[in-house]
Amino acid sequence: MNQPQETAGTDDALVRAAQRGDRAAFGLLYARYSRMVHGILLARVPFSDVDDLVHDVFLHALPHLSTLRDVSRFPGWLASIARNRATDFHRRVKPSDELDEESASAQTETLTPSVRHASQSSAEAHAVLDAIRSLPDAYREPLILRLVEGMTGPEIASRTGLTHGSVRVNLHRGMLQLRELLGRKALPPTGGAL
Repeated sequence: MNQPQETAGTDDALVRAAQRGDRAAFGLLYARYSRMVHGILLARVPFSDVDDLVHDVFLHALPHLSTLRDVSRFPGWLASIARNRATDFHRRVKPSDELDEESASAQTETLTPSVRHASQSSAEAHAVLDAIRSLPDAYREPLILRLVEGMTGPEIASRTGLTHGSVRVNLHRGMLQLRELLGRKALPPTGGAL
C-alpha cells in the first residue's frame, strides 16, 4: 500500500512492457525513477560522478530486467542496483587529490563579485551536502531524496521500497541531526558565547 493503486498498476505494466523489449516503456521508467537513482547515488558518490552513474544504473538494469520475476518489486530492485553501483564505484576509483585551501582561496580572490557569490553559494550547497553525507546511512538517502530531489515522503517510500513509517522517522531524525550538525558549524569558535 506504499503506492497508489493506479500508479502501481501503471509501473507494473511499464515494467512488463520493458521486459518484452519496449524501449519507450523503459524510457518512461527512466523518467519516473531517475530522480530516485540520482538521490541514492548523490548520498554515496562525489557529485561530479553522479550523472554518469545514473545512466550506468539504467544501462545495467535494462539487460537484467528480464530476471525480475515480481514486477511490483521494480523500485526496490532498481534502488539496490544504484546502491551496488555506488559501492562498485568506490572499489574502482582511487582517491583524487583535492585542491588545497590556499589555491582555492587564491582562485576565489581573483573572481568577479557575481562569480564569487555564485561560487560561495555553490560552496554552501556542497557544505550542506557534505553534512548530509556525514549522517548515518539510514538518514542520508531519505534526506537527499527529500531535500535535493524534491520527493515527498510517500514518493520516497514507494520508489525505494521502504515503508512510509520508516521514511517519516528517518526524515525526522535525520533533519534533527542535520540541524544540530549545521548549527554547530555555524557557531563562532568561542562556542557562541560573546
